[in-house]
Amino acid sequence: MWNKIGRIVTLLSKRLDVSSERALDIFYTSLTNERLHDEGTGLYLMSDLYIVDEIISELRNENRVQVPSS
Repeated sequence: MWNKIGRIVTLLSKRLDVSSERALDIFYTSLTNERLHDEGTGLYLMSDLYIVDEIISELRNENRVQVPSS
């Protein structure tokens, strides 16, 4: 799972144009992270890009960060 998290954080950093450290913080404080670790949701089976999109959607809904348009 740690490889998957690393890939997700790298993609998130690029999409949001933030440092890796900031992306890691965003990831670990997200509800998506909690869902990723819950085997019952099956989110861990989804692609890295799908999970990044989920985090960005969560951020938009919470207005936590300015999310650049893709």
